[in-house]
Amino acid sequence: MTGGKATAAVLRVGDRIRFDGVVQTVVGLSGTLVRLADEHGQTSVTRLPHLLTDASFERLGQCDAGPVLPAGLLNGLAGQTVEDAKWWEHQIVEVMTGRPPDTLSDARPRPGFDPETHTLRQREQAKAEELGVGARTIRRKRLRYQAQGLAGLVDWRADRQRSVQGRTDPRVLEALHQAIEEATEKSTRTAGYFYWRVAQILTAQHGAKVVPMPSRATFYRLFDRLSQGRHTTGSARTRRSLANRPDGPFGELTAARPGELVQIDSTPLDVLVLLDKGVPGRVELTGTVDLATRSIPAAVLRPTTKSVDASLLLARTVTPEPMRPGWVEALQMSHSVLPHRRLLALDQRLEHAAARPVIAPETIVCDHGKAFISHNFRSACQRLGINFQPTHPQTPTEKPHIERTLESVATLFSQFVSGYLGRSAEFRGHKVEDEPLWSLLELQELLDEWIVAVWQNRPHDGLRDPVTPGRAFTPNEKYAALVESAGHVPIALSAEDYIELLPARWRAINAYGVKLNHRTYDGVELAPFRRQRSGVTAKKDRWEVHHDPYDVSRIWVRNHWDGGWITVYWKHLHRVPVPFGELAWNHARQDLADRGEPLTETAIADAVAALLDKASHGPASAHAADPPRGTSTKNRTKRQRVAARTHATMAAGSAPERASPPGATPDPAGGDEADDAVIAEVVPLPVFNAREEAAKWW
Repeated sequence: MTGGKATAAVLRVGDRIRFDGVVQTVVGLSGTLVRLADEHGQTSVTRLPHLLTDASFERLGQCDAGPVLPAGLLNGLAGQTVEDAKWWEHQIVEVMTGRPPDTLSDARPRPGFDPETHTLRQREQAKAEELGVGARTIRRKRLRYQAQGLAGLVDWRADRQRSVQGRTDPRVLEALHQAIEEATEKSTRTAGYFYWRVAQILTAQHGAKVVPMPSRATFYRLFDRLSQGRHTTGSARTRRSLANRPDGPFGELTAARPGELVQIDSTPLDVLVLLDKGVPGRVELTGTVDLATRSIPAAVLRPTTKSVDASLLLARTVTPEPMRPGWVEALQMSHSVLPHRRLLALDQRLEHAAARPVIAPETIVCDHGKAFISHNFRSACQRLGINFQPTHPQTPTEKPHIERTLESVATLFSQFVSGYLGRSAEFRGHKVEDEPLWSLLELQELLDEWIVAVWQNRPHDGLRDPVTPGRAFTPNEKYAALVESAGHVPIALSAEDYIELLPARWRAINAYGVKLNHRTYDGVELAPFRRQRSGVTAKKDRWEVHHDPYDVSRIWVRNHWDGGWITVYWKHLHRVPVPFGELAWNHARQDLADRGEPLTETAIADAVAALLDKASHGPASAHAADPPRGTSTKNRTKRQRVAARTHATMAAGSAPERASPPGATPDPAGGDEADDAVIAEVVPLPVFNAREEAAKWW
């Protein structure tokens, strides 16, 4: 810009300009040469640099407004600020072109603003006199508008961002940062605690009252700005999760075939179930999810997840889900979208299978839970040819699909189950334990059926086709599409494969057999190996023993001499014909120890048999003191607890036997009076007499 004239950023054929005091039209452009024609048809040629730098050059008519302000910035500004900028745009455009914006092309300029008769400086002066401002103000706004567009006319002082710390001492800011970082792994506290904590940090670093503390109101505003989005005074779990997120953008791993990437995890299930001990309790859900199809190949419920659970879960992923009695025919694989006929030609096990894909994992991703980093689980992955891939410690973002899948199970399945607890105590109902509860095996059956019927046939938002993103596929539909291109290789596990997946112990074979967790296992097949060395010097010549924690009826001893496995049964199995697990065994041992009875194997076996018999009948009919039908669940459960406590007290000999009153006739039918006599004894309490007690004070 020279001489107060407006230069054109772009010069095009047909533009009208003023040059050497003559109005001319651009009729041709060739490199740096410009051909001009005046109103009389006389043409001339000049160089573009000379034309643009000449003091008499001025472009007439509409001119470029410069860069346009993005609409997003306009949305972030105050409404009055935007209106003021648009009003100034109306005035500046009239100065530059002679006509305000949004006017007809044939409209005549107002007096004093015609570019053909008035120079740019004259038009600026006319606008300044009209608005009552200085000509320099009009010139400054015009230059900003030509360089920045509408952004040059915005009064950015109205949107000025104040600094985070304001006038607060920077040392206070550093101390507050330190206090917020310390709170990541600690319990949640209020902002008032951080005011005290910052004062402590400043005293320790700089001395008492050396750094002035801001007022509480100023400190709270500063604390809100620095802790925004970190949940410093919110949920501790959310705060730790946010702190574990990586600083960079999240990556995305794409799986192109079923089983290419499988994630496994365990979480408490928000449902009360009836445990083997006959009391309500929570269980853990351990499941897997296939990244390519979002299928759940297997999921199990256990009181506490162990390495054997995770190992056997891998075996279930490569095993077809059989149809159960009571399941409708629509859940069969032959009635689903899965390519049953083609798969049946490869794997005959699918003939009576349910509509759940059989997925052989290639790589499995897990966290650092004890059950997943155990030697048993690693050995199971190695035996099945699965690549074991643990995540970084405390980084759940590396396996988000299984985290979200288990959360969806709580939303889509658990809340419909009797005994649902909610995700926390805040969402828990009143006396949930009084509801009719499912046993662990019954709830497992319900979960297996729900996975086949609901989850595998529910459209998943992560299974959208890029070509048709409006449609979401179900896990079964995605598996049917991918198996056509990736194929299916069946993996059949033998009985020995399942034994290999069980946890191992190293024990000696004595004359009486094998001792494992205070139980003795013996059999005829152990005769050649009693008191013999196994030959495994690394294990002190002991024998490798595999056992199932959920069935203590038998163990398997590896034959290190001839190969294979030797099945050895518990010698007291005839006393307890029903298989049971370590949980019931340990509970029976602890119960006998609390009562001071000898911890013999025979006593423990009898106690376990009685315990399982009691649990099998359920809490509603465990004692003869049950009320008649029609009694509410609340009252029935309360009476059962009273009866149980009374029976336990009388069995220990701490309650005297109540004698029948004279003349009373015993009820042979055992009516309510007999029940009341057995439940508790009425002990009369003395009546307080204020006058007698006052006489004793003296």
